[in-house]
Order: sequence, then structure tokens, then C-alpha cells
Amino acid sequence: MNDSTFVYVTYIRTTPEELWAALTSPEFTKQYWFGVEARSEWKPGSSWQLVFPDGRIADTGEIVEADAPRRLVIKWRNEFKPEMKAEGWSRCTMALEPADGAVKLTITHSIEREGSKFIEAVSGGWPRILSNLKSLLETGALAFAAA
Repeated sequence: MNDSTFVYVTYIRTTPEELWAALTSPEFTKQYWFGVEARSEWKPGSSWQLVFPDGRIADTGEIVEADAPRRLVIKWRNEFKPEMKAEGWSRCTMALEPADGAVKLTITHSIEREGSKFIEAVSGGWPRILSNLKSLLETGALAFAAA
């Protein structure tokens, strides 16, 4: 079976520790993720959720690996669109590497399904989310306002 995979790389003028905190702080994720809050204990085996501002659950999963401030792996499933939920579990790997005064952030999001609607959706979402994250960390302002 073929996988569907989306890979996105960006460089952010920050430290690995600051970027890790931005990726794992519910208060901070709400700022750049269009009001969505990431909740977890950020330890292997702990549950993980993305929660909409109105309290609905967007996505759920489990922390597979958490090696602060280098690598975060999440078992991830969409919860609010039945056709995407039916595709099952995806895997999102966030790799942070120091790079000449910046941090190289590589997001690899994949699912064991060819032609995944979920991966198609995240391939549109990740660039906007990560542009907001980069802008917020580097300038204190968002690239995109909440929809």
C-alpha cells in the first residue's frame, strides 16, 4: 500500500527551546493556530488534542516521541470531518535542528493511505499555520488573521 505524505520545511529565527515551547504551549498555539489549542502532557504515551475555540475537538492522538527540543512525533486523527476520521491514524513528525542562528523545522505528516483527503487538507493548513508561527516568533505579529 502506498502512503500519502506531506513534508514542509521552514527556518525560523529563534532557538530550539523557544520553538519547542511555542509548539507545546496551549496558550501560544492558540495565537498562531487560528484559535486552536494543542493540549497534552507532551510525554510518550500521553494523549494529545487540538481543541477549537468553542470547545469542540478538532483532532486527537497520542504522543509517540517527545525529545525536547529536538523531535516530537504524534499519532494523529481528525475528529470533526467523518470522511477524514474514517481514514484512521496519521503520523506527524516535527524535527527541530539548529541552523546558523535559526532553527530548521521539518514537518512530515503521513498516513498509510494513497490519495488521503486528510493529507490533502493538512498540506493546505500547515503552510498557513507555520507562516503564522514563524512571523509570531520573529516579529511578534501574525502573517494571517483568524478566519
